[in-house]
Amino acid sequence: MSMQKDVRMMRPARALLPLLLLPVLLTGCDGDENGGTAAGLDAAARVWGVEPELVHVTKVSGYTVFQQSVGEYDDEFAAAYRSEKGATKFGLFVGRGTLTAENCPKQPLGEVSDKQVTCEQDGDAWYRKAGDSHEYAVPDDGVVIHLIADADKVDRAILRKAAEAVHRPDDAELAALLPATDGADT
Repeated sequence: MSMQKDVRMMRPARALLPLLLLPVLLTGCDGDENGGTAAGLDAAARVWGVEPELVHVTKVSGYTVFQQSVGEYDDEFAAAYRSEKGATKFGLFVGRGTLTAENCPKQPLGEVSDKQVTCEQDGDAWYRKAGDSHEYAVPDDGVVIHLIADADKVDRAILRKAAEAVHRPDDAELAALLPATDGADT
């Protein structure tokens, strides 16, 4: 009976192991060509429950990532960015797929599934609009990065800047996305 209790107490510790090891992994020297260390990115992706290749970030002046929003959403990597004043926000979603001129208008835009989607190619990205929502969608080697917002709250120029700045996170950006580990749980 005490053995069962010991096993149950070990499970939460095992679940926290990747999170606790992340600071050590982030300081590794095996850099990923697309951003942070491969080991750090893999560990963070496991914490969030997503594939490492889905993890992307962006940078737009006046907006910061809302740390509590970072993680898995419907098999995609998701993060919300909010303005420094907190009045406006946009979402970053990265999932597997492709986006072409043929399939662009057929794919729903975020949660808007009952409105017609219009698509306009803008460089390597697609500007899409449906109902009160709009987005920039960036196809990239088997994944599509969506930067979506309410059209009346975040203008197209902000979404375009976010799309142009999308990249794989470096170690500092990756660490900023993760919850702080202050040792209280250990």
